[in-house]
Parts: sequence; structure tokens; C-alpha cells
Amino acid sequence: MNDTAIKVIGLVAGMFTSCAVLPQVITTYKKKKASEVSVFMFIVLLTGNLLWIYYGILKQELPIILTNLLTVILNIIMLVLKIKYKGNK
Repeated sequence: MNDTAIKVIGLVAGMFTSCAVLPQVITTYKKKKASEVSVFMFIVLLTGNLLWIYYGILKQELPIILTNLLTVILNIIMLVLKIKYKGNK
């Protein structure tokens, strides 16, 4: 398999993984409720994704960097929604 195909597979796999949190973000936004969302889980995910980005930079692997950057953005959005809707039940 050539390098381009491998990078495409990495990007597609990373996009699926990154978008896994998207349904939770959408549901929280629509319901305006985040009482069941774990802040600790998203902080752990955020830390892991930041480390993946650093790893991707060290390895110079754009698929790792881009897909984890997307996940970081989604995790930050989720944490902001958790803070915004923390009093809503």
C-alpha cells in the first residue's frame, strides 16, 4: 500500500474516532442539559488528545495531528456546554 493510501486511511479512521463525541455535543446543545456528562472523562480525553497531537508533531504525521485537533475542539465545546448548562436539570 502506498503512503498516500495509508494517510487517507489514517485520516478516515481519525475522523470517525474524533466524531464519536459529536452526538453527545449535539444532544447536550439541543436539550440544554449536561448533568449526566462527566467533566473528568472529557478532561482525560482532552489530555490524551493533546498528547496525541504532540506525538503527531514529533512523528510529523498530519493525520494524527488533524484528527486529534478536531477532537480537542469538540472536547472543549463539550466542556463549555457542561459549564453553561450545569444548573439545568
